[in-house]
Amino acid sequence: MRPHTPQSPTTRRRHARWAAATGAALLTLAMAAPASPRGTDRARESEPTTGAYETTSHAYEVTGPTTAAQRTAVAATGASVDAVRDRSVVITADPAQAERVRRLGWTVRALPAPPDRRDGRPATPYDFPPADAKYHNYAEAMAEINADVAAHPALMSKQVIGKSYEGRDIIAVKVTNGATRTTATGAAKPEVLFTHHQHAREHLTVEMALYLLKEFGSQYGKDGRVTKMLDNRVIWIVPDLNPDGGEYDIATGTYRGWRKNRQPNSGSNNRGTDLNRNWNFKWACCGGSSGSTGSETYRGSAPESAPEVKVVADFVRSRIVGGKQQIKAAIDFHTYSELVLWPFGWTYDDTAPGMTQDDRDAFATIGKSMAASNGYTPEQSSDLYITDGSIDDWLWGNQKIFAYTFEMYPNESGAGGGFYPPDEVIDRETARNREAVLRLLENADCMYRSIGKEAQYCA
Repeated sequence: MRPHTPQSPTTRRRHARWAAATGAALLTLAMAAPASPRGTDRARESEPTTGAYETTSHAYEVTGPTTAAQRTAVAATGASVDAVRDRSVVITADPAQAERVRRLGWTVRALPAPPDRRDGRPATPYDFPPADAKYHNYAEAMAEINADVAAHPALMSKQVIGKSYEGRDIIAVKVTNGATRTTATGAAKPEVLFTHHQHAREHLTVEMALYLLKEFGSQYGKDGRVTKMLDNRVIWIVPDLNPDGGEYDIATGTYRGWRKNRQPNSGSNNRGTDLNRNWNFKWACCGGSSGSTGSETYRGSAPESAPEVKVVADFVRSRIVGGKQQIKAAIDFHTYSELVLWPFGWTYDDTAPGMTQDDRDAFATIGKSMAASNGYTPEQSSDLYITDGSIDDWLWGNQKIFAYTFEMYPNESGAGGGFYPPDEVIDRETARNREAVLRLLENADCMYRSIGKEAQYCA
């Protein structure tokens, strides 16, 4: 087990701008919001009434845990570990879970509610607060994507790969030079997958998807590296895995701190599954998720029980052609903490069944290269704490896709807004990952080249 390597103490500032809603804010959130003009009937019916979990989630700083094992014990209470600091963690928990953390011997301090960015202006239901208007809600994001596809028909095409629980389209955008069917050597083009927004409150990740589409479309034929990659790669961008949760998080025109999807749970008032604990590899194996519907990390009733996970997993399986998975590498974008993570999350060991030393070394070498370009901290996922049923573990463990998680801005202090950074940072923080994305694309044809073993694995 390797300890988490924190950033410089000079970057560690008090988390003061994010937490899940409580107190007086809860009264506002409990008020019925007008039905979304964009949603389906099922979406309108999903507004909460008296579900206990939806009104008691809060953010806390837990002082004391410093090792991955200690952080895993905190997560085992049912709380979600949202950020790992030098000698503390930030969690989202209900009061009972927070009390269980206290009983572990740690100091637990409630943090403030999500930032109120209305600036004194009236909130618009199902939209971002007025001060954060540059963020795209679901309808705006889909309109932006449609415009990009229409502007670059030779490079981009969109397909609906399935529906969310509430009936919203989950789409994949294919980006490649359609005039070239193979690479310059005549081989099939390696495919690379970028997924975004598994967790509802992580809206900056949707902006990351929109940035990539804009960058690929505008720079093809102008930037040599982008042009070469679109000529020699097939890129798949899934911009929104959790549209229902994202719309719910801003349904009142303010922030709710919502994480999960909006799927009901049989026999419970608690709604939602943590999509990134619902993938069908080591699901529920190792204390890295919760079986309680009231937990932020509720794993669902079975692997792929969340329709959104099933949709994307089916899409990935559809890329097996002639018995070979065409997708070679992937990034799943999250916020926050500025990290580049690689598998496995279910075990502390660097190598395990399904992960050789060469696999691990290739993961780490390219992960560190990407982190060097964006200033993030690179590490194995379980260096933070144990997770099971995560997308990266499934993509590698089940499909042998070199899959990374990027935790975007801000850093672990959350001082830049935590899950809700102001919209002024969108352009800067999405462009910050341009070089990292290009490095992954350039290595995707043979990830083992990074460790000098191209001839052994990629001949």
